[in-house]
Amino acid sequence: MNDLLCLVADKNMEAVMAELLKRHVALGTRRIAANVLVHPRRDPGVFREGVEFVRPFQKDYRHALLLLDAAWEGAPDNIQEHLDCALHNAGLRDWAAAVVIVPELEIWVWSNSPHVEQALGWSGQETTLRAWLEQKGLWATEDPKPKDPKTAVERALQQVRKPRSSAIYRALARNVTVARCEDSAFQRLRETLQTWFGSSR
Repeated sequence: MNDLLCLVADKNMEAVMAELLKRHVALGTRRIAANVLVHPRRDPGVFREGVEFVRPFQKDYRHALLLLDAAWEGAPDNIQEHLDCALHNAGLRDWAAAVVIVPELEIWVWSNSPHVEQALGWSGQETTLRAWLEQKGLWATEDPKPKDPKTAVERALQQVRKPRSSAIYRALARNVTVARCEDSAFQRLRETLQTWFGSSR
């Protein structure tokens, strides 16, 4: 039996989870045998169909995880609560969990790490990436992260003429430290994995 089935909304999430799950020491878990699947209908698909999508896999996996963004066209309020309730009503709360990233996966990109500039192709620029984003009004000086993290990523890549790809997210997930990440969705992910696959288990 495999340990974990991850149902994610897109290829970038797939890349992030594939790399993160290899970093079991940093996550505080044992090694996890996982498979990551991308829902063909992206975030709305994970939200509306994810619970029933993963249900048939109970006999093959010890646990399942649903991962999606909170910001997408037509997204309702309180997606996390909706999915928690759906998993409970389906009798799956002990087996599966949902992690909703607010607003989007790109919020995990913005870390105080030199690997961010490197992955986004910013190494060697005259100014730091943060300073440039502040100049462009994309990152308020007093904020720990950009208010629109996806736009900040896209504009930075446009500036250095680097195409957006899941390889960027894979590199970030491989190299950026997870110890200081205070994002609530990331903490929920890590705590869930530690509960299921803690290194002492």
